[in-house]
Amino acid sequence: TKYSNFNMPTFDIVSKTDFAEVDNAINGAMREIANRYDFKNSQSKIERNDEEIELIGEDQYKVDQVQQIFRTHLVKRNVSSGAFDFSKIEDSRGGLLKQTAKIIQGIDKETSQKINKVVKNSKIKVQVSIRGDEMRVSGNKRDALQEVIKIVKDINIKQPLQFINFRD
Repeated sequence: TKYSNFNMPTFDIVSKTDFAEVDNAINGAMREIANRYDFKNSQSKIERNDEEIELIGEDQYKVDQVQQIFRTHLVKRNVSSGAFDFSKIEDSRGGLLKQTAKIIQGIDKETSQKINKVVKNSKIKVQVSIRGDEMRVSGNKRDALQEVIKIVKDINIKQPLQFINFRD
């Protein structure tokens, strides 16, 4: 029909982290820390304040262990540790050490430009539009869109990406 390209197949590339699953991972990690002999009488803990996680421990070893335990529980909850930007370990109150981790939400400008460039260079016939911290890919053929998803998955991007709203 005359209007067939009006409803082109499209999908969105987003980066969203499920806070409920992050909280479940924190709770699981805290249970493990409470039950571990090497953490007996330890003040080590993990807390989330909005989009930031705080790991607390008495020394470098404890903070590293807390991070390891947290990462293990993230994997169990299917949350990519690539969604977290861990800072350096620093001094905290009461002689403790802390490490913060920002939870990455959305695709920043640099990452979306990198994705856009790779897709353009692939010569696949699609259009990519950047919409704030999300991207929309549209094309005439569903196969082309699936090719784009494969290419984008192969780019080495640390943060997790989701491919959603696939419409034919």
